[in-house]
Amino acid sequence: MWSRERLEELVREIRLEHGLPESPFRIDEVRYDPKGDKLFIIAHDRTDKSVVIGNSLVIGKLRERLGVRQVTVYSNLDLEIKRKKLDEAERLLPKELEFLTPIIEAERRFPPREWPEVTGNLKTLVFLSFSAKPLLGFAKALKLPYEAIGLRYIFPRLEYEAVEGDLTELFFPDEDKLVRIARERGAKLVLADFPFPLDERDGVYLLNPFRLLHIGFFELKYLFGFEFPTMVDEKALLEFVAKLTYDGLMESTDGAKVVWRYWRRRR
Repeated sequence: MWSRERLEELVREIRLEHGLPESPFRIDEVRYDPKGDKLFIIAHDRTDKSVVIGNSLVIGKLRERLGVRQVTVYSNLDLEIKRKKLDEAERLLPKELEFLTPIIEAERRFPPREWPEVTGNLKTLVFLSFSAKPLLGFAKALKLPYEAIGLRYIFPRLEYEAVEGDLTELFFPDEDKLVRIARERGAKLVLADFPFPLDERDGVYLLNPFRLLHIGFFELKYLFGFEFPTMVDEKALLEFVAKLTYDGLMESTDGAKVVWRYWRRRR
């Protein structure tokens, strides 16, 4: 639909119009998803990606010029890291979680994202941590039989059973507590913002599906929507955002916006 050369020309024009420096860059591939009206630009490396994004200004203007709903930029390194993470994910899967294999295969072909119909067969406990709405969306997309629990008053627009806990659990879920609750309810799988992709405790699987599939914060917002918690522990938030950014699951600009959202409330 749009050639690589035409997009490179447009990026140069936009940068020049807005007084940005003439930085050399290279686009390797362009993919368009007509179903979602999304354009995916694959830059040669992360430096090229930064030039195309242009502190969000260039990519925003590019979206306006092209008249598409969404423009996303990845580097070849981003996609190579994702494929390696998916290879690791497939090796991690126990027999009970093999229903995730078609999703892993689909993610290898990303972008665009086209998941097949999958039906999970494990009773699941969803703990509404920071990625509450995406976690619920994932459970629904895989048709998992689930119950949702979360801290009281934190996600008033979502349906879940309130449980007692500390605000730090929004970012660092209490694994022992969740295993205990899961066993009491006969659940074999727990979904939450765990700091690891997958683990097993006392016959219960602890899964952070977005670490397993290497899907970042920006993508989750468009994939499932996002609901910000009403209250946070600010120290835990900073640590959580720093870790996501370091692991390539959150852009630094998105991380700064999340931190600013809560910091300005204190002023």
